[in-house]
Amino acid sequence: MDLVAGIDAGTQSLKVVVYDPAGRQLIASASAPLDLASAADGSREQQPAAWVAALQACFRAIDSTVRSRISALAVSGQQHGFVPVDAAGEVLAPAKLWCDTSTSAECVQIMDALGGPARTIALAGNPILTGYTASKLPWTKTHRPDAYARLATILLPHDYLNFVLTGQRFCEYGDASGTGWLDVRTRTWSAELLRATDPERDLALCLPRIAAPDELFDIDPATAGVLGLPGTVKVAVGGGDNMMAAIGTGCVVPGRLAMSLGTSGTLFAYSDTPVVDPDGAWAAFCSSTGGWLPLICTMNCTVVTEQVADAFGFSTRDGDAHLRATSPGADGLVMLPFLNGERTPDLPLGKGVLAGLDTTNMTPAHLYRAAMEGATYSLKYGYDAFVRAGMRFDRIVLTGGGSNSAQWRQMVADVFGLPVDVPTQSEGAAFGAALQALWALGHARGDAASIADIADQHVAVDPLQSAHPDPMRTHAYATAYARFLRHLDALTPLYRG
Repeated sequence: MDLVAGIDAGTQSLKVVVYDPAGRQLIASASAPLDLASAADGSREQQPAAWVAALQACFRAIDSTVRSRISALAVSGQQHGFVPVDAAGEVLAPAKLWCDTSTSAECVQIMDALGGPARTIALAGNPILTGYTASKLPWTKTHRPDAYARLATILLPHDYLNFVLTGQRFCEYGDASGTGWLDVRTRTWSAELLRATDPERDLALCLPRIAAPDELFDIDPATAGVLGLPGTVKVAVGGGDNMMAAIGTGCVVPGRLAMSLGTSGTLFAYSDTPVVDPDGAWAAFCSSTGGWLPLICTMNCTVVTEQVADAFGFSTRDGDAHLRATSPGADGLVMLPFLNGERTPDLPLGKGVLAGLDTTNMTPAHLYRAAMEGATYSLKYGYDAFVRAGMRFDRIVLTGGGSNSAQWRQMVADVFGLPVDVPTQSEGAAFGAALQALWALGHARGDAASIADIADQHVAVDPLQSAHPDPMRTHAYATAYARFLRHLDALTPLYRG
């Protein structure tokens, strides 16, 4: 029976999972760490060659008999990154990532050229936020003029890995919508946005073609040999990590809300029609399955809990004990967890803040709780915008590394007042990529199953990891969340200059 593989290239690591559709189980997985280069100006960069090396290491770690049975694969990748490639396919500079805040001035520059944020949203559905690919182009033109002059193709991280796998330059609607250039209503590149990004150059000539959601490509024979894969393997289009996580959590039909607790935090809900907010309260993205994916993104989630744990010399695996030892609200301690700047709320120049310290709550356990609460409240801030727009949900499907914490699962249930389910496959983005590969392979063979059919068949939840809101804790968190909002309101003018 055919096996399918999913590749997830994240900020901290690259993962590969191999799924057996007949047995409904993962039969292999591997992970390799990735380094992140940070600078005081907010730059966050990685070398694309490191992704390729990690990809090769992961496949080497998987048994050759398993690799020999893989028929299709797909790539999930961190969104918004910029990989500049020349005509020969050589990478011209390090990839600037989604969490790079060094281009905040360029965001303003692009939107001012269009008439401001409201006009930008009217043209394409989204403002140009810090981290989006568009702002990285004028930054590169200024700071890396040689690379900009030789630029032939603009690729996102997942596009670049597809290029390595297939030798072809293409993108897809979901990840493309995170560049800032795609008019999400019409699913076409916006000439106005491209011209505002660089009025002296036709950037449309640097954009790869957009592939259909179920399109398949042949793997490059040389790459197949290096990875130990059959030369007959097909490569599906893949997508951004949030788009693949939507598949991996079954968030491919309206009414379902998914939350990913990874380095960044995200909330997303599938829609059959574009969902654009005139004030830009959420990202109006496309899905990678033919629909749309309104999405809330925070830039600081597990990165904050990990920083606190590292500072006090314990592992996040021990974090749940600290949560059990403290009460909701952290005895008045408040953390604004904006270590990387922030997108929701929109504070690219924001910094982390601790407030409310006293002689009773200045402990590692309280600080760890405040970090987890702050990351969760930032997501609640975005969720409130969904609710104000009339969206309604009856439960949350949780994925990402944070979902492994029983205390965090319970906190989400209590803060949001909704039941929480966790899929049995914890690597939502990698698993979603594998399911997209399965769907595309089936289509190529004449199977009419929809992506919703595939999700219904293969996405299951683990009842032992479900959490239900406790009314008393929900009330306590509501009080603490209101305190978080008061501190946010007070500090927002400072971080907006």
